[in-house]
Amino acid sequence: MSAAATDTLAGKEMAGPAYRVVQRVVLPLDGDTDVLPLYVDFNSARRVVEHTKRAIRRGAPKTPEHLPESTHQRSDFIVGRWSLRLPAFRRISLGTYFNAFPASYWRKHTEVRSVRLTVEVDAEATVIVYRSSPRGVANRVDSAHVLKGQASFDLPVTAFVDGGWYWFDLVAHVDNVTLVGASWAVEESKQLQRGSLSVAVTTFNRPDYALRHISTLADDAGVMEVLDRLIIVDQGTDKVRLQEGYADAAAQLGEKFLLVEQANIGGSGGFARGMHETLEAGDSTYVLLLDDDVSIETEGILRAVNFADFTTKPTIVGGHMFNLYERSVLHTFGEQVDQRRFFWGPAANTKEGHDFAASNLRTSPWMHRRVDVDYNGWWMCMIPTSIVREVGLSLPVFIKWDDAEYGLRAQQHGYRTVTLPGAAVWHMPWTEKDDTIDWQAYYHQRNRWVATLSHSSQPKGGRMPFESFAIDVRHLLSMQYSAVEVRLKALEDVLSGPDHLHRTIGERLPWIRATRATFSDAQIKPDRSAFPEVRPPSIRKEVEEPVVVAESLLRAGLGALRQFRAVDPEARAHPQAEVPAMDARWWRLTGLDSALVSSSDGSGSSWYKRDRKQFVSMLLRTMALHRSLLLRWNTLSADYHEALPRFTGREAWAETFTAATVPGEEPKVL
Repeated sequence: MSAAATDTLAGKEMAGPAYRVVQRVVLPLDGDTDVLPLYVDFNSARRVVEHTKRAIRRGAPKTPEHLPESTHQRSDFIVGRWSLRLPAFRRISLGTYFNAFPASYWRKHTEVRSVRLTVEVDAEATVIVYRSSPRGVANRVDSAHVLKGQASFDLPVTAFVDGGWYWFDLVAHVDNVTLVGASWAVEESKQLQRGSLSVAVTTFNRPDYALRHISTLADDAGVMEVLDRLIIVDQGTDKVRLQEGYADAAAQLGEKFLLVEQANIGGSGGFARGMHETLEAGDSTYVLLLDDDVSIETEGILRAVNFADFTTKPTIVGGHMFNLYERSVLHTFGEQVDQRRFFWGPAANTKEGHDFAASNLRTSPWMHRRVDVDYNGWWMCMIPTSIVREVGLSLPVFIKWDDAEYGLRAQQHGYRTVTLPGAAVWHMPWTEKDDTIDWQAYYHQRNRWVATLSHSSQPKGGRMPFESFAIDVRHLLSMQYSAVEVRLKALEDVLSGPDHLHRTIGERLPWIRATRATFSDAQIKPDRSAFPEVRPPSIRKEVEEPVVVAESLLRAGLGALRQFRAVDPEARAHPQAEVPAMDARWWRLTGLDSALVSSSDGSGSSWYKRDRKQFVSMLLRTMALHRSLLLRWNTLSADYHEALPRFTGREAWAETFTAATVPGEEPKVL
């Protein structure tokens, strides 16, 4: 154990080399036991063994026989943002998502080769330091018996190439002990410049969240030290500046606040505006993109800046997303784009929807392996301004694929994206809605094609065109004609070439909404009595999901043939079934002529009606459009790839911003 540091928790210079605190032990102050497992671990279990493939073949279970149950969460232990009070003879671990040190990420992406842990207590205690291997095996590496004061540990990070974390446990002796504070610091060279950032938030009719962002950032002194400005791009009709309390909130940031009002050109338009304003100001090292509907752990912003400052070359640093409604549940640990089918998904060797309340960091072996990603979601993503100047602004696609495409584009320029553990926000989940069949269906389709044509390494996009066609067929079999109609328009726009992107960015959404309103499957009514009574067919059997590909293909083929049969006249007047949103799958709906289907958000229901002419017409159209796209693939791909620097450039975006500016609502510092 090294000598105690003279001043560690404030991030000032220590005796000897200069050190910078890059991560502080942080605690929640709201007493919310849902989030407490992310900060403090009260569980005595330290390890869960996941069996190898060989052990599974020999009869071992695929999952551990028993996951340890978390002990009672004690929010009363928390006495401050940086401190907690531990009763005598108790032990807790800081081997948690927010307080363990992700050593492997520092090992790979920086030149840092050691980290200094400093722990300060006010009474007799034992500090035990652990590290983990990439397999999640915990190893005790050092300990200190402290009567009162600080204990410092200089810990190497050289052996963390493939993964692993550092953390410490705190044990109280005969008296209660207060953890006054703890920090992780790294040696800082005199040549290293401290970065600063602008935070760009795009909002659409969520002014309460926007005001909360202002107060959240203003209340954190550490964030204020690195913040150049908060840029809120307001694209809604419920204006942020007209809200009660706006003036007081804006005054907290003063000249560090910039409000931009423009017409709605989507999330990509809002974030591109944030990038543009940051470059125009010219004083920020980074621009941090944040969704409006998130709750922020501000310590994560500081960690992202500190980490990015030390990376060996400019690096995009993103944060994780937790579920705003299930606050201990992590959406995904990292994301990649599958080039074979050109679609996003969780990174290899990770799991989705992980609940830290059920299995903490120390008992989740897969989480100790370092995860490399292709991109980070723009719920929280910090991009060096040097990369923005070279790579360009966001893809002008309104919503969907802007974050994934940007990560791929930066990758092609030689820049990495790192999803940094310990930096995160809580975001409204999209698990309770299906945006592939609502107005966003157009953007799912169009933007995936644009990204594929611009970046795919596979001949003719690999499996992507087949999947695109199969999705259309699935929607047709499900009587979701509104989704197919807007998806067909998306293909027509793709075929028209890249010039349509900026031209239609502010126009396409009104067309989508007007078009969908003409289809009964898109007309959601909140009152069940607005529909006729259900009259099921005389012969009806429960339909089970196909379990193998061959069965799926057979069922799809039979379902397609059934579409050519006449619609039961009774089904035109009365729905044949009432189907919950979670059960509205193609293999269930394809056997019906009409059905009442509830919306995935639970707000109402719509009446799906089979239309033989509609099915045939749309099927022929999607076949023709997909055929044209494949025949013209090489030309279109070259066009989009060549035009990419132009339509993501500042000049093209500046013209779009001018067109989207509402008279009298130019950018203003308030």
